[in-house]
Amino acid sequence: MNPSNLMTQINKGRKVQPRRVMLYGTHGIGKSTFGAMAEAPIFVPTEDGLADIDCESFPLAKCFGDVMSALESLYTGEHKYKSVVIDSLDWLERLIWASVCSDESVENIEKIGYAKGYTFATDKWRMILGALDALRSDRGMTIVLIAHAKIEKFENPETVPYDRYSPRLHKLASALVQEWADEVLFATYKVHTVKVAEGFNQAKHNGIGTGERIIRTVERPAHVAKNRLGLPEELPLDFRIYGAFARGENPFAEAPAPAVTAPATDATTN
Repeated sequence: MNPSNLMTQINKGRKVQPRRVMLYGTHGIGKSTFGAMAEAPIFVPTEDGLADIDCESFPLAKCFGDVMSALESLYTGEHKYKSVVIDSLDWLERLIWASVCSDESVENIEKIGYAKGYTFATDKWRMILGALDALRSDRGMTIVLIAHAKIEKFENPETVPYDRYSPRLHKLASALVQEWADEVLFATYKVHTVKVAEGFNQAKHNGIGTGERIIRTVERPAHVAKNRLGLPEELPLDFRIYGAFARGENPFAEAPAPAVTAPATDATTN
């Protein structure tokens, strides 16, 4: 390509594209419901947990090939779906490990020497992400990945180690998916702290839960998160609100007040 021609191909402005979002959180908080709120979603279930949610889904995937077949059918077939939801990543990881074990003729991924099993698993993760990228770029589908949360010890070189929430995946897979995703969102319950006096000028802080389900969008010591949209640090656990921001809208902005005009008067002729 002639370098001078590149000057005529410079892109300008923000491009609105389907998002690649991973939502992780504690069990039963409403992660699958979040996915069901996406536009025209179809689920690729790797765990049996959709019975109480009004949604459309492929049959339960029982092996890695089932997941790839579902994604291929979405790519090649005619359909009405605009979002694909994989529910969940940690159960998908089990299918990936089983596939690696089958390839290597071992019973357990740990029996593949020098931790190579997890490296082989990373290759299969790349196959999944590549198929999802094709759905996004060629079929215009939003990608929603659901995962459970775990508490891990984080070795921060600037502080002493501390615990934080992260997706319940092997560290290699977790790093790969987090880098690939546009947003990594942490679903949790909103908690307030209150100071309680204990006598002798002593006090402690108790956590008070409101039951309000929220999303954390920015990484903090307590959790992993990121976003590329400049989202508020906290949002309700509602895909419709997240989707509005993804479209460049602000669902919290106040509607402008209607213009006030003077009442019309009858003209008189002298």
